Amino acid sequence: MPQESNNPTVAVLLPCYNEEVTIGKVVRDFRAALPHADIYVYDNNSTDKTASIAAAEGAIVRREPRQGKGNVIRAMFEDIDADVYVMADGDDTYPADAAPDMVAKVLEGYDMVIGDRLSSTYFQENKRPFHNFGNRLVRGSINGLFGAHVTDIMTGYRAFSFTFVKTYPVLSRGFEVETEMTIHSLNNNLRLFEMPIQYRDRPAGSVSKLNTVGDGIKVLSTIFRMIREYKPLPFFGGLGLVIALIGVVLCGTVTMEFVHTGMVARFPTLIGAAMLVITGLLLIVAGIILDVMAKNDRKTFIVDANRFAYLKRRK
Repeated sequence: MPQESNNPTVAVLLPCYNEEVTIGKVVRDFRAALPHADIYVYDNNSTDKTASIAAAEGAIVRREPRQGKGNVIRAMFEDIDADVYVMADGDDTYPADAAPDMVAKVLEGYDMVIGDRLSSTYFQENKRPFHNFGNRLVRGSINGLFGAHVTDIMTGYRAFSFTFVKTYPVLSRGFEVETEMTIHSLNNNLRLFEMPIQYRDRPAGSVSKLNTVGDGIKVLSTIFRMIREYKPLPFFGGLGLVIALIGVVLCGTVTMEFVHTGMVARFPTLIGAAMLVITGLLLIVAGIILDVMAKNDRKTFIVDANRFAYLKRRK
């Protein structure tokens, strides 16, 4: 267990894959910014000298054989105990000097502090236009669905409380994990704080591991899955309403023909329309039931998180 809050322990978490060009500087920068923190580098099957360089700089190096950033974060959250966690990438795009302020916000009581790239230099520094478009698309979609105002949903620079880390279920396996974190926090009404940071693009010789199309599809599928799980009434109810309306329109055309001719000329259309209406109503009912279950899950999560925080304070 972490120490008492009057002497908080801080862990810096750096998931890495082939970052030998930058990892040494990143470790040094965080050591200077947080001299009393433990710095962990989790090597995710790197084929270069990432692990040896990090160890030479004094970082605690561990290896995670399951490929993917989500798998690495799951391992880090399971293995490491601290009062405050700071997570960043090993590519030297995030400023370590923002970490003390992020730690201070967690100690004030926030569950997650988000290093906001998009309010400062991200769009000037990032040379990949589809990444910029993807950030805007994801931000607009999630904020609209959850009624939130989070600026940078996909940032990899974050700070967490002990309670957040130990109660957050990491389901994603890849880069979509940051989106999952944000949706999880919004759905459970956790305390978030956004702190603008000065983002910088990768230095020369450092290669991005992001696949614009592949990882973009994974992020969108994660959003789709989490909307289905966290917002079942809009998801299933909306789908059911559309299907039912199509059925009503088809029924209306058959009814109009019957009014004018006194005959039902298109029985297959009528039967299909009735099936669409029934299917739509069933989806709406399913959405209502699942929405009640989702709300009960949120209540259970909040009660468990509060109990977890209480037990932590007592130790």
